[in-house]
Amino acid sequence: MITSPQQQIARTLVEGLGRRTFLRAALGAGAGAALATGTAASAAATPTSATPTSATPTATAGKGAPGRYAGVLQPGRGRVAGDVYLGSEADEVLWGYVPSVHATPVARVRSGGTITIDAVSHEGILEDQGRDPVAWFGERGVARREVLDDAAAIAAGYSRHERSFDVDGPHVITGPVLVEGAEPGDVLKIETLETTPRVPYGVISSRHGKGALARAAGGGAPAGIGLAEVMPPVATDGRATGIPTDYGNVSVLARIQGDHAVIGAGRSRLRFPLRTFFGTMGVARAENTGLTAPEANSIPPTLGGGNIDISQLGPGSAFYLPVAADGALFYVGDPHMAMGDGEVALTAMEGSLRGTFRLTVCKPGSGDAPSVAYSYPFAETDEAWIPIGLSDPDGSVDGQSSDLDVAMRRAVVNALDFLEHDHGIDRAIAYAYLSAAADFVVSQVVDRTVGVHGLLRKADLA
Repeated sequence: MITSPQQQIARTLVEGLGRRTFLRAALGAGAGAALATGTAASAAATPTSATPTSATPTATAGKGAPGRYAGVLQPGRGRVAGDVYLGSEADEVLWGYVPSVHATPVARVRSGGTITIDAVSHEGILEDQGRDPVAWFGERGVARREVLDDAAAIAAGYSRHERSFDVDGPHVITGPVLVEGAEPGDVLKIETLETTPRVPYGVISSRHGKGALARAAGGGAPAGIGLAEVMPPVATDGRATGIPTDYGNVSVLARIQGDHAVIGAGRSRLRFPLRTFFGTMGVARAENTGLTAPEANSIPPTLGGGNIDISQLGPGSAFYLPVAADGALFYVGDPHMAMGDGEVALTAMEGSLRGTFRLTVCKPGSGDAPSVAYSYPFAETDEAWIPIGLSDPDGSVDGQSSDLDVAMRRAVVNALDFLEHDHGIDRAIAYAYLSAAADFVVSQVVDRTVGVHGLLRKADLA
């Protein structure tokens, strides 16, 4: 791949300084200030000695309501609410893959402790966008000071494995975080406390061969639509070139205005509310030892969570995941500023977020987690219980099932199990209730493994 002078400068710095110190130096060519350094706030929640701490930001600037943009949050700067801070450093993140059960943690928290994570969006740094966010966003009117230094560092300096745009997942995954006391058979309860935009914009992308209206692998139209209805249009499909920047993919910049986002102009201008959350939250599940094993690809969600893409999982929610590794090995990525249920075009409004999470270990028999969560992802908000169904929850190695009917059936069965086992409701009565009063929503149809989730009003069960 041809690199820009800025990318070449950045890579020279990486080679000379080492990847861990890269973000603590100027990126060059106007890349920004070096980061502040420090130690974690709590000795009980300090990253392991084998993995030095990331820079610890101050607790002064950048205050604002969760989910509302209040200024650029460069790594190591601004308010942090958690006991521990974890940044997204080029030599620690995984790009396109999630941690396996054998991964080395980069941070550590006690059960019930909190961690603040600066997550980086993949949009604007991917290969079809030139892998140069300063240039890509600059062409769309974004000032250099509004481009994140850690995003630029990852785009230029990531080298944990060779990237393959057509094979690897797109997501930048931060973690894993070891949670003290977590063991296989437990549940990790992930409470999202804050999700603050780090930049005043996001990106919504549609790529050839992906999304609800994608061209089929054989070149024709998928069932139910004609070739002229494929999106992006077939005439613009440049994948045969093998050059990602020539693929003809479409990325739309969305600007934040108050608590809304705006896309388009003139008669095509649309305005919609922000709804910040993390599309990817997970615990290690894959047994592989290599970084790029297919079962660790960041795209399909699994029983360990991952790219679950459920829009209700913002601040105030709790997400329950069955633990498969000592320490649980929690990770996040795919930060969203807004998403419609279904996520039909391929991506949500993708944008980097600073998230704060409380991580709590739930032991079997404690009653601290829904019973379903010991074998399957489950969630809740203040208003609703959220049973989840996935079409292929074990991940894909030799093909992928994307059958929404399968996901729907599993969501219904998990809802029935929850109502029967946790609330003592007769199964036939529970089934009737689901039909009469519960909503089942398409989570997403774009992650190879598709998802459906139910919304069971807590007030109905009081």
